[in-house]
Amino acid sequence: MTAVAQDAETASTPRNTPARISICAAALGATLIAGVFLTPLFWMLYGGLYTFLVFATGAVAIPAGHLGRRRGKRLGGRDRGVALLGIVTGWILVLLGLLLALAYLGLLAGLAMLTDSTS
Repeated sequence: MTAVAQDAETASTPRNTPARISICAAALGATLIAGVFLTPLFWMLYGGLYTFLVFATGAVAIPAGHLGRRRGKRLGGRDRGVALLGIVTGWILVLLGLLLALAYLGLLAGLAMLTDSTS
């Protein structure tokens, strides 16, 4: 099959866009998590923004993954595995975002206790 025929064939088949959005959001969140280990200064300086971005990428990946699974069923199984990976990664990102928020609350509570005990 020539390259032109392959391009024409891929152009005529519908895409599973929600599955691709899901995996892109999940990959962005996973990159943010990996970035913590490479540049911990970003996490310390922009902790609230960082936590929000991790949580938001997971919150985008989950519903987009579910839509991608449903659309993939109608497209004969196209990108259903990608959508499932986006769903699983999205839930992990949401869990990590919640754990980060709890860590911040614990840090603030600990600092408040230290401040109260010194006065």
